[in-house]
Amino acid sequence: MPRKPNTETRRAEIVAALRKVMARTGYGQATVQAVAREAGLAPGLIHYHFEDKREILMALVKSVASVGGERYARMAEGARSAAGRLRAYIDARLALGPGADPDAVAAWVVIGAEAIRDAKVRELYQEATSAEIEVLRTLLADYMDEEGKSARAAPLLAASLCAFMEGAYQLASAAPKAMPKGYAADAAMQLAERFVAGEPALRRRAIKTARRP
Repeated sequence: MPRKPNTETRRAEIVAALRKVMARTGYGQATVQAVAREAGLAPGLIHYHFEDKREILMALVKSVASVGGERYARMAEGARSAAGRLRAYIDARLALGPGADPDAVAAWVVIGAEAIRDAKVRELYQEATSAEIEVLRTLLADYMDEEGKSARAAPLLAASLCAFMEGAYQLASAAPKAMPKGYAADAAMQLAERFVAGEPALRRRAIKTARRP
């Protein structure tokens, strides 16, 4: 009796194929036929696993959103300080080298454009972005505390760095020759360092020891 295909594996292959096609052509030109060719599958098999291209896109949003987190987990393994973990996070999302995924970056830019037009894509895109900002906020707050600085402005800096990253993704995809190669990670870390350096010192409450009578 022939072995049944692994549905989850096949779905992941189809999602990965859409990512590659979208990175090259955008979403509009990423037809089911094009995805099938990229995956090496018959179009009918695509429809067996997904109702339509939009459903593949929904799965792709979640898949691409996880790429940076997986790379960060690997890069943060040797971090021994809050500054090191923040740098690992920034490198995971912006640095070139091992683990960098240009197709995922390009697909994320296309997803952002689709989020403007499609309410469901926008909902998923917003959830993923909010989650990234929250991770950034925690990392920045830890870094500020390590530097003896008030973390009151951590949410503002987290949102600003997230916006910088999104802009860097856009430029990397649409105008790669306009910016210096490999600038983004160093620039983002410098922005964080300079912002934190300008923040007021953390006021730690002195612990008063009660005097014995």
